[in-house]
Amino acid sequence: MKKLFIVLLLPSLLYAQEFKFGAAKGLFMGIGVGPRFPIGSFSDNSNIGVGFDVTFSYADNELLPFFLYTNIGYQHYPGRQDFYKRTDYSSFSSNVLVIAPGVRYYFPPLIESVMLLMPVVDAGLSFSYFEKSHQFKLDRGKQNYVEETGKFGFHIGAGFSMFILDVITYYNFLNNNEYISFNLRATIPIFVTF
Repeated sequence: MKKLFIVLLLPSLLYAQEFKFGAAKGLFMGIGVGPRFPIGSFSDNSNIGVGFDVTFSYADNELLPFFLYTNIGYQHYPGRQDFYKRTDYSSFSSNVLVIAPGVRYYFPPLIESVMLLMPVVDAGLSFSYFEKSHQFKLDRGKQNYVEETGKFGFHIGAGFSMFILDVITYYNFLNNNEYISFNLRATIPIFVTF
């Protein structure tokens, strides 16, 4: 196992370039996961959800002082138990597909010596496609159905980045479907030059 590790790591170390803080140009991919907290009227029928996403971002800080990205994600929200008790519903859930382009700005590092720690802000637009499953109690005589809707909105976020690992909290606005999301995202470079 040690020999395999050395064989895989050695070529990377031989051809590695010195990383200079503040210089970045390339294409990056990030994979994020975290809880989604419905707020406002969305929280009346939906419980805490979970979501994951894939983000592709581009940076060239000699041309632009920020990263451009597109995020594609999936979220699931189960129904609230107290919602079932007070209504005719036996089950309610929402599956959401999200496409969100935006911009991300990394501030100068707070810490550089031990590890890289940078504050980050993030903002963009979003389109969400909702598939809501409505199921009713058998004795209520109502027909079950699936509701499909698309909604446009926006998101803003702030957090911290170690460049490879980001921790960001977002406020996501969609009419009647607002939520707070907490994302832990690992980022890997696809193509980078310094």
